[in-house]
Amino acid sequence: MSDPRPSAEPLLLAQVDALAAVAETGSIGAAAERLFVTQPAVTARIQALEAALGARLLVRTSSGSHLTDAGRTFLPYAQRARAALATGREQVAEIASGAAGRLAIGAAPAVSTYVLPAVLHHFQESHPRVQLAVRAGHSEEVLQMVLREEIELGLMRPISHPDLTSVLLYTDELVLVVHRGHPFALAGTVRMAQLSTEHLILFDRTSSYHELTSSLVRQAGIAPRGTIEVDNIDAAKRMLEQRLGIALLPRTSVQMEIGTARLVPVVVADLPPISRQIVVARRRDAGAPTPAAAAFLAILDEMRPGSDRAGSLLA
Repeated sequence: MSDPRPSAEPLLLAQVDALAAVAETGSIGAAAERLFVTQPAVTARIQALEAALGARLLVRTSSGSHLTDAGRTFLPYAQRARAALATGREQVAEIASGAAGRLAIGAAPAVSTYVLPAVLHHFQESHPRVQLAVRAGHSEEVLQMVLREEIELGLMRPISHPDLTSVLLYTDELVLVVHRGHPFALAGTVRMAQLSTEHLILFDRTSSYHELTSSLVRQAGIAPRGTIEVDNIDAAKRMLEQRLGIALLPRTSVQMEIGTARLVPVVVADLPPISRQIVVARRRDAGAPTPAAAAFLAILDEMRPGSDRAGSLLA
């Protein structure tokens, strides 16, 4: 008979599996076949479990092996432990494959508003069990989120930092847009000097786009008829639709309005193409991306402008 005092030896999963197999099959021999081990191995595992618990769990009779009262009491806990471990194994496998887990992303305003939604839609369709956390902020703020490890991926304009590594995602062109009934829309092409007759709509004073637009106007030596400053790109577009002025906006932000002819792009003949790069940034010491991040990056790479599915990113 087993020593009634429990030992300090830990309970092992193989021992618990052996007890459950005997309880389900009714014999040591059948349990051994199920577990692909010998009968002495099953007996040894159960004896070790009895020693660890300080109680006899099985009694062998001519008709087979049966649980004792202690065995029947312990069995539900053993079954729950086995189920919990199986679930844990499945969860880890899902995380390792990128099918589950958590992904934290940060994005600059124009990216989070006009580019990220379509990407997230495709990602969630293929990875519905991944828990997403998305934060928006100006590129300087996104940079700090990455450095503080609050997010794993930052979608932002390039900012040099020794602890950061980045890969080009796409290049966004700055385009002059007007209401479809505006004289510039009818002409199709204008010169910088002609902008002085218009109200220039600017957005988000803290944005790099605000400084870029203001700098272009100063360098051209022109003074617009007036300026209208609003909080964000959407507000600027509403002003344009009310024929209150003209604006230089990222093409990704007006793709839909241009496609439906609500707004019209105008070529500025004496202004060289102006563009802004958007990169995916990570901490340099972060190591390989998590499986969820790797899956997200694969979708980004598939959808970014310049790839075969460039249109999908801007849909």
